[in-house]
Amino acid sequence: MVNRMIISNILHRPIRTGISVLAVAIEVGMVMLVVGLCHGLVHESARRVEGVGADILVQPPNASFLLGLSQAPMPLKIGDRLEEIPHVLAVSPTLILVNSVGGLNLIYGIDLASFDRISGGFVYHAGGPFQAPSDILVDDWYAKANHIRVGQSLNLLSHDFRVAGIVEHGKGARLFIPLTTAQEMMGAQDKVSIFYVKCTDPAYSEGVTEAIHKLLPKHSVLPIKDYMSMMTSNNLPGLNYFITAMIGIAVGIGFLVIFLSMYTTITERTREIGILKSLGASKGYIIAIILREAGLLAAVGILAGFVGSLLVRKGFLVVFPTLSVELSSEWALYAALLAIAGNLLGAFYPAMRAAQLDPVDALAYE
Repeated sequence: MVNRMIISNILHRPIRTGISVLAVAIEVGMVMLVVGLCHGLVHESARRVEGVGADILVQPPNASFLLGLSQAPMPLKIGDRLEEIPHVLAVSPTLILVNSVGGLNLIYGIDLASFDRISGGFVYHAGGPFQAPSDILVDDWYAKANHIRVGQSLNLLSHDFRVAGIVEHGKGARLFIPLTTAQEMMGAQDKVSIFYVKCTDPAYSEGVTEAIHKLLPKHSVLPIKDYMSMMTSNNLPGLNYFITAMIGIAVGIGFLVIFLSMYTTITERTREIGILKSLGASKGYIIAIILREAGLLAAVGILAGFVGSLLVRKGFLVVFPTLSVELSSEWALYAALLAIAGNLLGAFYPAMRAAQLDPVDALAYE
């Protein structure tokens, strides 16, 4: 009978019920999508670096592990010394440029021959390799997002490029230009940002890393496996603060809407509560009814939030093909727990107020 009464109460005010459910769904959706988007971007960037096929990254002294944040102070000739180290199969010098027009994208200035030795070569969806200094390669995701075709002109960093080829995504950057062209654009003649090093066998990575440390004691030398372990939101303080702030906003929305909904519900049902108390209902019984109603609203809202997150993710990927949104079951559980906690907290004060009503005053309430 109690369950029937709770459902009847919920259905009695469909608009208010819908708004309460929507608030919970937005709360759950914001948590899942914000975390999924942040984690997706970080992990996808790490996977692209891993996809180059190198075993070791060599960067300038005190360089950030976030590629693209360092300048280009390393002499190109360091690559020749790295190739002399035993068990080094190939070294690919790379100059990293950052393009902020139309979104933040890294542009790799590469020596195509050495980059192919490291990565196993590009898979071309259309077109082919560089033919001229002003040629550019774009990956398939970038081409799809920006409706780019082979032969098209592309202006980046105040420089006009011709799209020579569209390649399979997943090898470092989304845009590639000849190394010499990148050096001229940056005024960094014979300088590079990073060296990708590939060993004759991955088992030699540790020994080669030690040899590079001895050769370049002040430089940053990272095995790929260590780089991958560092690319998490926990190592990006700014990203962690952003995620925490957005989760706080989402929980706040759910808490306030449920609080208002439950408070107005109790005001409207003052006489009903008076009848229940006059029939012998205890304070605990009244509180339990209110909290169970809030819990039911939370359950429906959580389900709606899960479905909405999946639909929004699909929409994101259609409109922005280069985005990566990772919706994990772990964060789905966290989002559900946060929604339930926020709802119960929001309903607790109204429930306590209802339980403390005097039956006589409640029955006389108009």
